[in-house]
Parts: sequence; C-alpha cells; structure tokens
Amino acid sequence: MRKRKRGRKLSRKRDQRKALLKALASALLLNEKIKTTEAKAKEVSSLVEKFITQAKKGDLASIKLLAKFFPKKIVKKSMEEIAPRYKERKGGYTRIIKLGPRKSNGAKMAIIELVG
Repeated sequence: MRKRKRGRKLSRKRDQRKALLKALASALLLNEKIKTTEAKAKEVSSLVEKFITQAKKGDLASIKLLAKFFPKKIVKKSMEEIAPRYKERKGGYTRIIKLGPRKSNGAKMAIIELVG
C-alpha cells in the first residue's frame, strides 16, 4: 500500500531520479519552456514551484539554498528575472499543456512552461 508516499519513481534509482529532476528544473528555469513526458512534467512542476517561492523571498538563505541545487547562472536569472515577475502571485507558476502520445513508444507527452 502506498500510504503517505509522495512522488513518482520514474523507473529510476534515487540518485538518477534526483539528477533527472535537477536537470529538468534547470532547463525549465533557463528556457522557461520544455517538452517532456507528462509524469516528469508533473514531478518537476512541484519542484520548480518551491524554488520560485524561495527565490521570491530574496534573502541570503534563499540564495544559498538555490545555489546548492543550481549553477550561478540559473540562480542569478531566477532571483533577478523570474522572482520579481511573480511578486504578486501566490502560487501556480507553472503550466502543463498535455500533448499527444510520442510516436516511438506511445508515452504521454506534455509541455511545461512558466506562466507569465
């Protein structure tokens, strides 16, 4: 029984899953729009929302927390460009648009983008 279990496994071990989500979150914050599978999009959405909320605070602790996960380039962009854009917004910074299945293996595809 999956009581109190959060998140999807994405058919990967813990370290690989963390690396994948980190890479997807970095790509999303850098490009503001990526195309991936629906399950990965839903997982990375909650992660990115938490990071944007941290960036909105703008204090030193938030910067250090973001720097632990992302390179300086992405931290700088999220603090200077992305966070001020959502100053008045209380949540819901990402949008998932569902697409058709992938031709090769039939996986459900989606576009995840920052609302803006």
